[in-house]
Amino acid sequence: MSTNMWRNAREVVKVDAGECVFGQGDPGDVMYAVVEGRVDIALDGKFVESVGEGGIFGELALVEDGPRNATATAALASRLARVDREHFIFLVHEHPTFALQVMSVLAARLRRANARA
Repeated sequence: MSTNMWRNAREVVKVDAGECVFGQGDPGDVMYAVVEGRVDIALDGKFVESVGEGGIFGELALVEDGPRNATATAALASRLARVDREHFIFLVHEHPTFALQVMSVLAARLRRANARA
């Protein structure tokens, strides 16, 4: 995804390197997009992937209710666009290709998870 889409996000949070964005098992109601920096994703304490500028993570929280299935930790000092359900629906409505991009990210992560199993 383009980092330009997130440059003017309604809510941007700053996290320091090593700071936990959310933990596995935490409740989730937002997703994040990396405006600057990098966030590492771990499942059961094992590194899964890094999400860099323009990437998203935590998107499952907006498509299904349930606890976070992974831990997200800032690998570098980062700026993250915080996207709640209302903003997500707005983005899907105003930018139809956004929904396809999110589905593409979900599909790629599912394929990698299946390959690890």
